[in-house]
Amino acid sequence: MVNRFPLEENVLTGLRPTVQECEHVCGLAKRLLEAIARSGKAEGMVVGSIARRTWVRGDRDLDVFMLFDPSLSRDALQAEGLALARSIAAAFTDNFHEKYAEHPYINASIEDVDVDLVPCYKVDSATNIQSSVDRTPFHTRYITSRINGLIDDVLLLKQFTKAGGIYGSDQMTEGFSGYLCELLVLHYGGFTPLIKAAASWRPGIVIDIENHAAKKFDEPLVVIDPVDPKRNVAAAVSLDRMAGFVELARGYNEKPVTEFFLHPMERCILKKELASRIAQRRTFVFAVTFATPQYIPEIVVPQLKRSVSAIRELLERNGFAVHHASYDMQSEECMILLELLVGDLPALRRHLGPPLWNHTNADKFRKKHLAEHQSGPFIEDGRYVMEVPREYQTAKSLLSSDALLSVSLGKHIRQSLEQGWTLHEGQECWKEAFAPFIAEFFEQCSPLTRIQRDKE
Repeated sequence: MVNRFPLEENVLTGLRPTVQECEHVCGLAKRLLEAIARSGKAEGMVVGSIARRTWVRGDRDLDVFMLFDPSLSRDALQAEGLALARSIAAAFTDNFHEKYAEHPYINASIEDVDVDLVPCYKVDSATNIQSSVDRTPFHTRYITSRINGLIDDVLLLKQFTKAGGIYGSDQMTEGFSGYLCELLVLHYGGFTPLIKAAASWRPGIVIDIENHAAKKFDEPLVVIDPVDPKRNVAAAVSLDRMAGFVELARGYNEKPVTEFFLHPMERCILKKELASRIAQRRTFVFAVTFATPQYIPEIVVPQLKRSVSAIRELLERNGFAVHHASYDMQSEECMILLELLVGDLPALRRHLGPPLWNHTNADKFRKKHLAEHQSGPFIEDGRYVMEVPREYQTAKSLLSSDALLSVSLGKHIRQSLEQGWTLHEGQECWKEAFAPFIAEFFEQCSPLTRIQRDKE
């Protein structure tokens, strides 16, 4: 008998799928598998949380894999797999479209269920995969054979991480996947022992359920895939998300309350509130907006992250100290939001030359500036120094210039910026579609801090 807090039992009543929901989703899954079998082209298999009975009520994401003969070429798998997925989807709905991961698949909305029809190879071992999705059926078999008695614990952990804002292994979240949650529950034997143990986690912890790791990993949290000894299931978890989970575990151990399982209220900010916030902080706020590249988030988000770092370095290299920089991606438009401590600079800057003891270079430096008919150079601390005109006296002029395209941007971000961007300043950075992002930008707080504040 598992000992749970009464609040956890209450939470579970809202997390367990209803009988009607189970019958509806599983019935649809059965019909899809029958359709695949009738085609005679592939073997159908339900994977993911629905197959493992670890889905949270309302999360109707049905993953149906179509396993093809591994002798097929990648081109043939893509062509035949996509054709079969389209025909299956078309037999159930008109609402479907092609999506892309490592290779294309079909996403369909069927009877209020979000269905992915994914072609893959039917390989005999997860170590012999030909594409990353080939591993997923092995995950499903591994979890379903071991998860009995711990399903409620997985539901609690999923909801705990969702409420903490750290659920999801996508590039924007950098958090905990459903499979990772399942493995952690299996390893520790339940939600409660996991939370107690996680309070003492430190970066570099390694969890290897099968004791078969075949390589070392550098990520802060390492959970060796039980079906693939060369893979870290927690590779997507950033240091900050891991720290957030540790903080939440400590807070829950100290005082378990229902708020740890409640979805956070979406932050929002009005334009006039943004103006007031900027005035109080006396900082300089700019937003660069541009068209979202038409690629999947897994491709665009890392490029956005790299681009923000490059633009931040550009600003600081030109003397504009950056206090905070972040990004958001909507379906049509992206925003890079920057808060600077300095927005305007003097017309002059100091340019350091070589020490006088470096005879050759010192002479070149002096003669160069003599030829340019500029005042100086003068000597300070044993080296030549020049006062030269500053190329960009305002952050606005720098962010409006082509210098933005001179830095190390992501390929698709550069292509989008080359088509043009818009620079917004101060309260004009506010856009309704980005209001939650802007609010979070100015109201940064850790997961536990947010829970405690919301509870007050």
